[in-house]
Amino acid sequence: MSGAGARGGGETAQTLDRGLRLLALVGEVPGLSVTEAAARLGVGRTVVYRLIGTLTAHGLLRRDRDGGLRLGVGILHLARRARPLIADAARPALRRLAEEVGATAHLTVAEGAEATALVVVEPSWTSMHVAYRSGTRHPLDRGAAGQAILAGRAGLAGPVTSAGELQAEAYGVAAPVLGVEALEASVGVVALGPLDPRAAGQAVRAAAAAIAAALS
Repeated sequence: MSGAGARGGGETAQTLDRGLRLLALVGEVPGLSVTEAAARLGVGRTVVYRLIGTLTAHGLLRRDRDGGLRLGVGILHLARRARPLIADAARPALRRLAEEVGATAHLTVAEGAEATALVVVEPSWTSMHVAYRSGTRHPLDRGAAGQAILAGRAGLAGPVTSAGELQAEAYGVAAPVLGVEALEASVGVVALGPLDPRAAGQAVRAAAAAIAAALS
């Protein structure tokens, strides 16, 4: 009895592992065929079809018109549910960053072709600072926050600077959050006047590294 239970638990863990590996694989190579997926996972096509059936039923996977495998909208729902956890992990580093630089600090995440401010922390000691709301969206290719995410996709650590691209007389410095699976994000500061690019750059990179460590 106990041996059968142990085998059952092992099979369940193996199936879960294969399902997670399949999701990661499709995320890296959208449109992957069943044959290609089976070869990369080192399993038979029948196993992949079973995994696809289960993952599709939960909205985590779908097939395109050509039969290729693509991530389903269920992945987005899971990501949204994880955002409060990400925000809680990021807030201490953002608070330190805002106080150190004397500027509004933010964690920004990629959503398709847009960047969305997930967490915003304002400095407590400045007489004036940029009012920047959580949920603010803008194109990825405009502003330091979005451009830092694009830099991260290219494996570059930044920092990236911008001036007046999203708001007149607003200056931004940002760096990508690297090394966190399935998270495309950047950490940055935005101020009403020019920032010291070297000092602010070092500060945002340190905050990005602290957030990556907190999420790893």
